[in-house]
Amino acid sequence: MDKENKLINEFDLKLIGELHLGLERQGPGSPEMTIKALSFLDDLDKNPRVADLGCGTGGQTMILAQNIGGNITGVDFLPDFIKIFNENAKKFNLQERVKGVVGSMENLSFQKEEFDLIWSEGAIAGIGFEKGLNYWKGFLKKDGCVALTYESWFTDERPAEIEKWWTDNVPEINTIGHNISVIQKAGYRLVAAFALPEKCWTDYFIPREAAGKSLLEKYAGNKTVEDFIAKMRYEAELYSKYKQYYGYVFYIGKKI
Repeated sequence: MDKENKLINEFDLKLIGELHLGLERQGPGSPEMTIKALSFLDDLDKNPRVADLGCGTGGQTMILAQNIGGNITGVDFLPDFIKIFNENAKKFNLQERVKGVVGSMENLSFQKEEFDLIWSEGAIAGIGFEKGLNYWKGFLKKDGCVALTYESWFTDERPAEIEKWWTDNVPEINTIGHNISVIQKAGYRLVAAFALPEKCWTDYFIPREAAGKSLLEKYAGNKTVEDFIAKMRYEAELYSKYKQYYGYVFYIGKKI
């Protein structure tokens, strides 16, 4: 049974990869929000060492590289994403400064205190908010910064349907105030926190829906794929119904 579960999980990961492979971003975000987050880092070194953890195909990484100097290493556990990441770096003529590597953000092979900045859009839930902040801090220089987006509640209470969806999918999800206290306890000074606008979600869901239709055609009659796409569609429906209660928030902290 364990082997069967493992195969199912591997197929789910394959589907997540396939669904997102052709998308510019693998989660809600936008070039404008990446640049806005960057604007709070006004004392960043002129040639910083940057890691983008859970980088996907590098939509946000390329924006970063076009707006700062230095070198950026993207890390993602899906080889197909990294292949496209490195192709994108070449396409934008950034391959001398931007490189993607296959790896786990839970088991990084970098040197301690190697980076001026750790970036991560929509990925920290994979390791856990508190765990990620504490683990990644070891790879930041003193006064280095972390900038990440994370699912957050906007209100103290919300309807049971949306509460269940998010606690099932991101068990640690909490309010902005609570998340700020986690950042501070992990040894960072809060620099900024701001919510991503609704457009970041709709600009993600629309191309994802089209990609989902293609997957359904490719795997016609496959119940696992049908269930997976139904779950993705339900997530989008929930957002349009309950968006006043939650969203992605950009958190920026400086290592003390």
